[in-house]
Amino acid sequence: MGIFTRFTDIVNANLNSMLDKAENPEKMIRMIIQEMEETLVDVRSTAAKSIAEKKTILREIRLLEASISQWQQKAELALSKNREDLARAALVEKQNAQNKVLAVKEDLEQIDMHLNEVQEDSQRLQAKLSEAKRKQEAYTLRQQSAHVRLKVRTKAQIHNIDEAIVKFERYQQKIDRLEAEVEAYDFTENQDLESQFRDLEQDDSIEQELEQLKKKAANS
Repeated sequence: MGIFTRFTDIVNANLNSMLDKAENPEKMIRMIIQEMEETLVDVRSTAAKSIAEKKTILREIRLLEASISQWQQKAELALSKNREDLARAALVEKQNAQNKVLAVKEDLEQIDMHLNEVQEDSQRLQAKLSEAKRKQEAYTLRQQSAHVRLKVRTKAQIHNIDEAIVKFERYQQKIDRLEAEVEAYDFTENQDLESQFRDLEQDDSIEQELEQLKKKAANS
């Protein structure tokens, strides 16, 4: 089912109001443009038929005018030959042709009026279609702009995350270095303590050996 029911609906349509009320403005504007284009095709088809009919009437008028001229010549010829009866008959045919020309020209005037109306309608419809397409372009630009802004923000967010990860890794490395320093200190501290005990043990060993030497000397 179409959005519009007749040509007047299109040219009188308030596109802003329609799009403001639409749940999906982008979809609505596409449907509006499609229907306008289809209506424009119909209008142009009607104009083409009227133009073809006008050409037919113009040919008929030319033929009737040629016939009028021929009957005039025949009437003059009949009179020159003293055939008044034939001249009268020729004039009757000439008059019939003239009446037909008048009737056909009235039809031509009607067609011209119709073509003018169709031309005006086509121009109004084309203007409305151009308005709709401008709005569609505006929606497209807004959508593209939104995508760009979202992409920029996404990149910024990713950049912030990456930066936070780098900072965390640096902080972790700093902690690792501090812990290593503590472990190194503890290691060296333990080493000093062990060396002191070894010294004590060594001193005991020397004292014991010294006592043994003293006893040996005393017994000899």
